[in-house]
Amino acid sequence: MKKEIRASHILVNTEDEAKKLLDEIKEGKSFAEAAKEVSLCPSGHDGGDLGFFGRGMMVKPFEDAAFGLKEIGDLSEPVQTQFGWHLIQLTGFIDE
Repeated sequence: MKKEIRASHILVNTEDEAKKLLDEIKEGKSFAEAAKEVSLCPSGHDGGDLGFFGRGMMVKPFEDAAFGLKEIGDLSEPVQTQFGWHLIQLTGFIDE
């Protein structure tokens, strides 16, 4: 069980934007560069890095998707929250 995870994300307005970005990243585009180019979140300037966080620190749909990622480098499918659509990449974790 992961106690804390480190993740990066990209926030966009629509599911279609998120799906298109996901395809581009799967084809080799850098997640960090994509975040810098298009993310609506201020973390985009840092390649989408959110640092380490534990359960209860993010909105539920985001948290569920982020903690569901298994291996460093794994990408989520598009996740909708009240803020928009997210792509999440697992970049580290601390086990319990």
